[in-house]
Amino acid sequence: MSETSTVPTASLRARAEIDLGALRANVRALRARAGGAGVMAVVKSDGYGHGAVPCARAALAAGAAWLGTATAEEALALRAAGLPGRVLCWLWVPGGPWRQAIEADIDVSLSGMWAMREVTAAAREAGRVARVQLKADTGLGRNGCQPGDDWAGLVAEALRAEAAGLVRVTGLWSHFACADEPGHPSVAAQLGRFREMVAYAEEQGVRPEVRHIANSPAALTLPESHFDLVRTGIALYGISPSPELGTPADLGLRPVMTLSASLALVKRVPGGHGVSYGHHYVTPGPTTLGLVPVGYADGVPRHASGTGPVLVDGKWRTVAGRVAMDQFVVDLGGDEPSAGAEAVLFGPGDRGEPTAEDWAQASGTIAYEIVTRIGTRVPRVYVNGQEPG
Repeated sequence: MSETSTVPTASLRARAEIDLGALRANVRALRARAGGAGVMAVVKSDGYGHGAVPCARAALAAGAAWLGTATAEEALALRAAGLPGRVLCWLWVPGGPWRQAIEADIDVSLSGMWAMREVTAAAREAGRVARVQLKADTGLGRNGCQPGDDWAGLVAEALRAEAAGLVRVTGLWSHFACADEPGHPSVAAQLGRFREMVAYAEEQGVRPEVRHIANSPAALTLPESHFDLVRTGIALYGISPSPELGTPADLGLRPVMTLSASLALVKRVPGGHGVSYGHHYVTPGPTTLGLVPVGYADGVPRHASGTGPVLVDGKWRTVAGRVAMDQFVVDLGGDEPSAGAEAVLFGPGDRGEPTAEDWAQASGTIAYEIVTRIGTRVPRVYVNGQEPG
C-alpha cells in the first residue's frame, strides 16, 4: 500500500484521504453501542482499503480491545509493525504459518480437526502454548465447525490439547449470515444455535476469554448478540452495513475515506461526439468534457459506466460512457473548470459530494466493495493522525 503523510495535493493524480480522526470517533461510537462488550477492529484486506497499520493504530488509541484479520499474513504484518495487544486471524489453509503465528502471540481460529492437528504440531515445535479460538458454523455455511458430532469432536480434541499444555482455548465464535437484513429469521436461529454450542463447550470444560458472533450490523442493532466482544469491520470505516439499517449519520458514524482526482483535461466538443470505448455516450449538443485520470485499474468500477456520480466544480456529474483502465470522462454541460480542478468521487457527503453508497448503488454492488477495491496506484493520504491537544 502506498502511504503518504504530507504530499502537495496538486501533485497527485488521485488521492484517497483517510481521516483517522473520523475512525477514532467511529470506534468510540461503536464502544458506546457495544455496552459492556469489547470492540474488535477488523483491519483485513488492508483495512478495507484504508491502510491496515494506520487504521489499527488509530483504533487501538480510541479503545479497541482486539484487532482482527482474515489471513495469518495480515496478522503477522501487524506484529511486524509493532502493534501490541490481542489479534485474531481466521482464514487458514493446510500448511499455513502456524508456528510464526504462535510465536507472534496471535490467536488462531480453528474450524476442523485438520487445523487442530496442525496447530498442535506447531505448538510442539515452537515450545509455546497456542492461543486458539473455535469457530462454530451456526448457519452461515462458510467457515466454522458444524454442530453435533463435529463440534463435540473438535471441543474434545481442544480440551485434550489444552490438558497437554499445547493450546489455550481463548474464544468461541461464529458469524451471522443476514444480520444486515432486519427481522430475518436466520438471525434468531443462529443466535440460538450459538448459545447452544457455547453452552455445550463450556459444560465440557472450555473456559473462553471471549465469546463473539456480532459483526458490524449486529453490533449496531442487536444488543442481545454482543456477548463479550463485537467484531466491527465496515462500521469502523464509517459506512453503514446496509441502507436498510440507516445512513452513517443515522448510526453515529462518519465515513473515513474521500477519493478524489485532479482533472487531466477540459475541452469543448460539438454535439454528436462519441465518448470513450464503444461510444455508449454521445454528446446531445455542444458541451465540455472533463477527463478524470482514474479507472478500473485504480478500483473505479467499470459497472458504473454511465452511472457513477462525481462532484466537479460544485455540481454532480455522471460518468459519460465507459470507465476505462486509467480514466473516465464526465460531461460538464458547458462549464469550464480548469485542468487540475478537483473531482471528488466519494466522501462523507459534507460538501455535497457522492458517498461510497452512491457508487455502490450506481454499480449494483455494496459499499464494502467500493472502498476495498481502491488500488495501490492511489496514494493514501492520512489526516488527523493525532488527537487534538
